[in-house]
Amino acid sequence: MSSIGTTDRNPAAKAAAGAGGGPEIRREEIGIGMIGYAFMGMAHSQGWRNARSFFDPALTPRLTALGGRDREAAADMARRFDWQAVETDWRALIARDDVGLVDICTPGDTHAEIAIAALEAGKHVLCEKPLANTVAEAEAMAEAAARARARGVRSMVGFTYRRVPAIVLARRLVAEGRLGRLRHVRAQYLQDWLNDPAIPMSWRLERERAGSGALGDIGAHIVDLTQYLTGEPLTGVSALTETFVGERPLADGSGTGRVTVDDAAVFLGRFGSGALATYEATRFATGRKNAIRIELNGSEGSLAFDFEDMNVLHYYDGRAGGRDGDTGDGGSDTRGFTRVLVTEPDHPYLAPWWPPGHLLGYEHGFTHQGVDLLSAIAEGRDPEPSFEEGLQVQRVLQAVESSAGNGSTWTPVPPPAAAAAGQQQQQQQQQQQGQQAQQKEEVAS
Repeated sequence: MSSIGTTDRNPAAKAAAGAGGGPEIRREEIGIGMIGYAFMGMAHSQGWRNARSFFDPALTPRLTALGGRDREAAADMARRFDWQAVETDWRALIARDDVGLVDICTPGDTHAEIAIAALEAGKHVLCEKPLANTVAEAEAMAEAAARARARGVRSMVGFTYRRVPAIVLARRLVAEGRLGRLRHVRAQYLQDWLNDPAIPMSWRLERERAGSGALGDIGAHIVDLTQYLTGEPLTGVSALTETFVGERPLADGSGTGRVTVDDAAVFLGRFGSGALATYEATRFATGRKNAIRIELNGSEGSLAFDFEDMNVLHYYDGRAGGRDGDTGDGGSDTRGFTRVLVTEPDHPYLAPWWPPGHLLGYEHGFTHQGVDLLSAIAEGRDPEPSFEEGLQVQRVLQAVESSAGNGSTWTPVPPPAAAAAGQQQQQQQQQQQGQQAQQKEEVAS
């Protein structure tokens, strides 16, 4: 069986065609092989199912094979989400001829090996965030992605919150200049699921498997979101990290284990434009379940978003009565933030879903992510965020850890490869101009 074939998109249309009612409607199909079946595996499975149910991507995802070491657990997951087969070895899953896209939903210490192997085998790759556990691993993955891209093989990292409609709308407003010159960026990711010291150890609390704690698990999301919203990378950070509970009971009750990652991270940052940024990522914010709070302040306006009210974007237009003494069109007695309910059909991603006012939830971002990747593959273009963007987030995380380990010293973040190449070219041009000027002076003298 080929990894890309055709599928009947509309059975009713097929029946009508068979009765002389018109041409048969068919779509190309691509086999998905997903590795990992826990929390993220469920979210991705639901995303793939809804991608083919609510949207009309040029490639229709077929849930071909689910990979997991525990056959019984993987088989139960496959039954509930309609996966066609189960593999207990990820290498066997990649080797299947009927798998054209590999979806990696495993702990971070496995990302690099699996992703590189899949790309070298000619399979498109979706990899959960953070891209890797180290910058070195992320660099190797980005290099493998670049080699694969030359052969038409696509890759994407799963920063799913980019696909929240209100976030995409916010990005659009920033890109249109509606906020003017950005001055402040504030970002928080607040959870409380580790607040109880009796919560047992898990792989997320082991540095060798997770890479870092709250910083990589949830902090990576707000680093990516702010760089996505502003359209520019962070250039440096000053950070603090803390582990509040250093030892936890083992899940099997046999004793305790040492927590080797951070429980919380806070840091300051600066963007290339000069905008100042503050970040907080913690799994100890008592009462906060999944609060992702982003606020941008510019010279002409502001935006505010909270994922616990994810269908709403707050926008302040400083040009319409926002300045003291300037009432604009609305009058000074009503100026303030506008609450935008992002559920209209002309808002990003909303048209295939429900009527206005019928809210979306956490799971829908995974559907949008899948649709975007399928569309990019079908159209022969590179999806976003790329492995290179995932690498840039990893560089920020490394800078945060380095700063926190060195007395919160200001730590530069290496620029993205494209920016670095541009800077190098600019430096070379300046050197050439300087040499030419010096030669002219010598000739004149």
